[in-house]
Amino acid sequence: MAIVSLANAKGGAGKTTAALLLASELARRGDRVAVLDCDQLACMTDWFRHGRSDSNLSVISGVTTTTLSDHLRRLRGHIEHVIIDLSGAADVLIALAIGLSDLTLIPVQGCVMDARGATQVLELIRYIENNAHANINHAVLLTRVNAIVTTRAMRKVKLMLAECKIRLVDTPLVERTAFRELFEQGDTLYSLDAARVSNLAKAQANARAFADDVLRLLNPAGETMRHGPFSSMCYRSERAADPVALPA
Repeated sequence: MAIVSLANAKGGAGKTTAALLLASELARRGDRVAVLDCDQLACMTDWFRHGRSDSNLSVISGVTTTTLSDHLRRLRGHIEHVIIDLSGAADVLIALAIGLSDLTLIPVQGCVMDARGATQVLELIRYIENNAHANINHAVLLTRVNAIVTTRAMRKVKLMLAECKIRLVDTPLVERTAFRELFEQGDTLYSLDAARVSNLAKAQANARAFADDVLRLLNPAGETMRHGPFSSMCYRSERAADPVALPA
């Protein structure tokens, strides 16, 4: 079971959109996917309740610091991918999720202010690494990128991250009407009407490439998956798994 967290201490960075695109694309490919909605706004939960999601995609809402590990133990062995959509704040839950994840993605929009907001998560990752004496697999994901040109602000963000030796997800998420439409009616990219949504095929291709990049980051060529430093503590006291009851 692969666990991917999406975290940014600043709201509005495209975190939930990225989580939805990743989860729905992996589910479309036939994998069993569970999204743990830790965000108080519960946008992912609202989408799922009113949506047209695949049958192998579920969303669990109201996940807290005290319940996160228990959810992961119950899902283990029943799910291929867990996507954790974290709140837009730097708190204990984010630290716990990062330590339990096989990959942490930090969504950043193409502006310097947003990039600086992500540094809180990056500093938290370094703190956990130093205290756990382990490396945490993480990367910055650029979101809402202009589809036509790479703006000067975007180039500045890339330079800033490169100078800090911060890894980037190869495929940025482009600003697309289709991505905004997903939350309006609870759609996926494959239930939207191409006649009514512009550049839908390009949005679908963007999501596919993004998911491919995430899978490569989870399983680098020639390497085994690197689990989060808290994983052993989470599963060490694992009891016999209760039957999993995922939301219908």
